[in-house]
Amino acid sequence: MLAGIQEILTLLAIILGVIFIPRMMAGGKAEKNVRKKTFHLSGRMRLSIILSIVTPLTAGLVFEPWKHNLTSFILAGILPVAAGWAIYWIMSGFKKPGKTPRTGK
Repeated sequence: MLAGIQEILTLLAIILGVIFIPRMMAGGKAEKNVRKKTFHLSGRMRLSIILSIVTPLTAGLVFEPWKHNLTSFILAGILPVAAGWAIYWIMSGFKKPGKTPRTGK
């Protein structure tokens, strides 16, 4: 039972590392004259991130996908998170106008 939870947590740590380590490494390369942007997460975004972590973990504990119950785990743990972030991504595309590439002038 514990081995399956460790595998899920290891995958989660790898994904978070892939997302955040490049951002941390590029932090020291900013120019001195450029004002650094502050990054603030709204309450909704914080809730979404926490739910994205808690939902698969809870589904993993309930459905135990390492015991041949992978379909239920995907339907209850992975699919709602993926659908929620896909909807957020699509809706944010409608809210913000796209930037056009520079023409070189």
